[in-house]
Amino acid sequence: MSLNTSEIINFETLIDYQEKSVVSTEIINKETGTVTIFAFDENEGLSEHSAPFDAMVQVIDGTLQLTIDGEEFTLNKGDMIIMPANVPHALHAKTKFKMILTMIKS
Repeated sequence: MSLNTSEIINFETLIDYQEKSVVSTEIINKETGTVTIFAFDENEGLSEHSAPFDAMVQVIDGTLQLTIDGEEFTLNKGDMIIMPANVPHALHAKTKFKMILTMIKS
């Protein structure tokens, strides 16, 4: 996806939900980090995994259940959380939800 700089963009309209799917698209991909937007259909998710960098999740629609190192968190539209590097985490859509994932590599 190629976005224009210096232009107002509504995150909620950048990606659409797809039935029984998780959809994502990178908004920014630089050597020092990425910004990716995701749309999860209800009851979809990502199984436990870890990443080598801290990652910030910003919920822009819906509700998700996030597990970080065995601890469960419920996030709603407008909430954010930072997932620490190298710590297992998993996501589950309690409702349809959209999120922005920002990973800073440096």
